[in-house]
Formats: sequence, C-alpha cells, structure tokens
Amino acid sequence: MNIVLWIVQGLLALAFLLAGFMKTFRPVETLKKNMDWVRVVPTPFVRFIGVSEILGAIGLILPAITGIGTWLTLAAAAGLVVVMASASIFHASRREYSSIGMNVVLLLLAALVIVGRLTFAPLA
Repeated sequence: MNIVLWIVQGLLALAFLLAGFMKTFRPVETLKKNMDWVRVVPTPFVRFIGVSEILGAIGLILPAITGIGTWLTLAAAAGLVVVMASASIFHASRREYSSIGMNVVLLLLAALVIVGRLTFAPLA
C-alpha cells in the first residue's frame, strides 16, 4: 500500500504543480481562453488558488520524503480536498458539469492519501 500511496501522491503533486503554476504565472487573458470561470473571479483569487495548489503539491511530497513534519502531508492532502470540493461546488453553480469530473477524481485521490497515510501506511 505504501508504494500505491507514493504513486498517488506523486501524480497528485504533478497535477497540482502544473495547474498551480499555470494559474499563478500565466497571463489572465490566456487563462480566460481555456477557463471560463476565470472571467468571473478576481485575478488575485485566481493567483491565490494557483499558489495554494503549488503549496499543496509540495506538501504532499516534501514532508514525507524528509520525514520532517510528516503531518503536513496529511494537512496538504486535506487542503487539496477542500480546494477540489470548493471547485466542484463552484463549477456546479455555473453549470460547468464537464469540469466537475476531474475535480472529483482529484478530491478522491487526495482523500485516499489521507485515509491511507492514517491507516494502512503511516509516515514515520
């Protein structure tokens, strides 16, 4: 189970790093072309979401690798669950149902990390 959790953590970290860097550093006009929701959300909030995703990705991996503050891995996964739950609710309110599927998958994977690290393969 430990190997499965590491794979899930790595994939989640990669997904959130890519999404986070895009939301943090790409011009908003470019984001608006591919993400309709960016048109109705203030730019600082889009950047905040991006930074949150980057920090969550780092938190999934770094504490677990170093063995320092391993509880931060659980906190990062919990934070990403909140981000994805919020994103799902937001997209549902805008009837952007095609966006919800990925949010739910990422939410479930982050929840798997929490449950797995608490029960099956705790970090030292």
